Amino acid sequence: MPVHPTLEGSTFNEDIRDRHLIYDYAAKDKQGNPSKWRYEMWFYNEDRIVYAIHGGPMAGRRNFQTATYQCIQPGELWQCNWLEETGTICSLVYDIPKKHITTLLGFSKGHWLHNEKSHGDKRNPDDLARWRELAKVGESQADRVLLYSQADILEDFRGPGTLQPIEMSWSTL
Repeated sequence: MPVHPTLEGSTFNEDIRDRHLIYDYAAKDKQGNPSKWRYEMWFYNEDRIVYAIHGGPMAGRRNFQTATYQCIQPGELWQCNWLEETGTICSLVYDIPKKHITTLLGFSKGHWLHNEKSHGDKRNPDDLARWRELAKVGESQADRVLLYSQADILEDFRGPGTLQPIEMSWSTL
């Protein structure tokens, strides 16, 4: 696919394309004890991300999504945003030199309250249908749980790693 006009002339190919990050959020469990929430993000191309969640309440989730990217500072800061089938809004800022991720997530009420139902793989039609039902829980789209956090990057490499490649023809949302 052609590069989006907002990415033309940017450092997207050098900075982001095909980059794979594994990172941990330093969170706490329900008893207040330290708990690592491991995430894995693959910036597949200028239109998609592929990710897996290995720790925390959303552990066991594998997804791919249409994403938008914007360069904040070439070679240093990039933002990636997407909307999930569950109704969850995700925004991630990647600080390349500091090897750091900052996120803001607007979880749908259904996703947050019934996080075990958000587990699974989008490639499985039953999982995808269940996720879409989670977006309907709550009084309105304003009924969200906001979670902001920061994570340190543990691994940074190019390529899929253990994540499965996707077809651009596969639908998102």
